[in-house]
Amino acid sequence: MARQRGDIPGDIRFQVCLPTPMSVIYAFCTARNVVEIERAYEAAMVREVEAICSNIPHDDLCIQWDVCHDMIVWDGQPQDQFPLVEASKSDIAARFKRICASIPDSVELGFHLCYGDFGGKHFFDPVTARHLVDIANAIAKEVGHSVAYIHLPVPLPRATAAFFAPMRDFRLAPDTRIYLGLIHLSDGVEGARQRIALAREYLEEFGVATECGFARARKPDLVRDLLRLHAAVAAPA
Repeated sequence: MARQRGDIPGDIRFQVCLPTPMSVIYAFCTARNVVEIERAYEAAMVREVEAICSNIPHDDLCIQWDVCHDMIVWDGQPQDQFPLVEASKSDIAARFKRICASIPDSVELGFHLCYGDFGGKHFFDPVTARHLVDIANAIAKEVGHSVAYIHLPVPLPRATAAFFAPMRDFRLAPDTRIYLGLIHLSDGVEGARQRIALAREYLEEFGVATECGFARARKPDLVRDLLRLHAAVAAPA
């Protein structure tokens, strides 16, 4: 109906965002049980994705995997929130292949790389984009499905040349779009444009977004502020 009214363009898809099974199970299960529970949960999640794809026209659908606890474990900074069982980088990469295997080619697929949102903050910030780039490359290599986009955070305290430099090492398909989460309310349009200029030294083309979607906003007025900020950043300088 919204499309018929002209409220949204005809090529806009319905985005369904799902946490990876690891991002759920590893937060709530003890090490001795986590593997068995995750296997059952992953199988159920795959069935859920199949049901979604069976009931929504593929041209209208985008599946996004939210990669959080997998990202934190992959990064390797000291943490005691999540068990480190079957949690090597090869184990994590194999998970991406399994959870995407049944998604039809005609359904758009994207990934949001996340460092958590506990109380509106990351569990910890990535020191540089090194691990973000490496996990994105692993996704591109392992997933047997074209990846439409990958979104990654640019924490405000880390927005330096050293943070962006590893982005020279992206090994993604030419049609995979990168979105940098470099829009922050605290310093508005000017801060975002400064980070855009810095990122362009290391990455030719990218889209922009908030660090962790709009979920952190939580209040309608903040969402409106973020929408206005996005529009202003996207406008010609």
